[in-house]
Amino acid sequence: MELEGLHHVTAVTGNASGNVAFYTQALGMRLVKKTVNQDDVSAYHLFYADERGSPGTEVTFFDWPYLEPNRLGTGMVGAIGLRVSGSGALEWWAERLDRLGVRRGEIKDRGGRATLPFTDPEGQRLELIEDGDGGVPWDRSPVPKEMAIRGLHSVTLLVESLAPTERVLTEVMGFRRAGSYALPEVTSREVVVFECGPGGPGAEVHVEERPEMPRGRLGVGGVHHVAYRTPDDEQHRIWRDRVSGAGLGVTPVIDRFYFRSIYFREPGGVLFEIATDGPGFATDEDPEHLGERLSLPPFLEQHRAEIEAGLRPIEPVPTGGFR
Repeated sequence: MELEGLHHVTAVTGNASGNVAFYTQALGMRLVKKTVNQDDVSAYHLFYADERGSPGTEVTFFDWPYLEPNRLGTGMVGAIGLRVSGSGALEWWAERLDRLGVRRGEIKDRGGRATLPFTDPEGQRLELIEDGDGGVPWDRSPVPKEMAIRGLHSVTLLVESLAPTERVLTEVMGFRRAGSYALPEVTSREVVVFECGPGGPGAEVHVEERPEMPRGRLGVGGVHHVAYRTPDDEQHRIWRDRVSGAGLGVTPVIDRFYFRSIYFREPGGVLFEIATDGPGFATDEDPEHLGERLSLPPFLEQHRAEIEAGLRPIEPVPTGGFR
């Protein structure tokens, strides 16, 4: 039994309208589900993914405008890696980001793969990483299919000490070391790459040991948690028993309607989730119209009027207005 890779990464926005504009207009991802945080129904939970909303292609956001800006540090996700393919894709994206006024770095080799770092308007750190495969591009995206973001490539964890996090990744979660590369800004250290399941893009966790950094504080522009894939409920229950048996505090299985979840915090401080691949986002919506209305799981549907009244409307933002 193995985890199959990354399922989704959930971050924090303070501006739902601008967030939708940036991830759909600038990055060309599809808004596949507009729902609420089931533990805080005053907040949207927005899911961006490929055409089908496939597991492994999802970047999601909680809308918490009352939080301060994220303070990056240990115990946090340092960057979300996204897959693009095709010769010249990163050069095309660099030009596009410049045209849209998006802050970016230079294209660099990172562990043998060309990588383009940039930030969204709220400071969320992202990376486009050249890779030849992935999800199904959205056919109504403003980004040409051959340049489309095809899903998650990797996440980078910032931890004070590598060893405790490595033990959980390898001894509990079944990851294996897959290599390392130099950390450009701290040349005396290396980033260690771990992989699970099939390995490679979509199944990688990169860990930076950064004892000189202060502890991070979650806020707008930061990552709340990282989720990993398991195919079905039977394996999901086994994973919960395994995590619990390792002495890690883990939640009961939680039915999120679109998938089942368990949550636990690894020793470095990053919140992990293991989620089932299904039932999926088409459970309550026509695949042709995903994300076009507020979707609520059945146990919240009876409270729709009250929930809608407590949400700020997501307003259309002109192209470029997300800056």
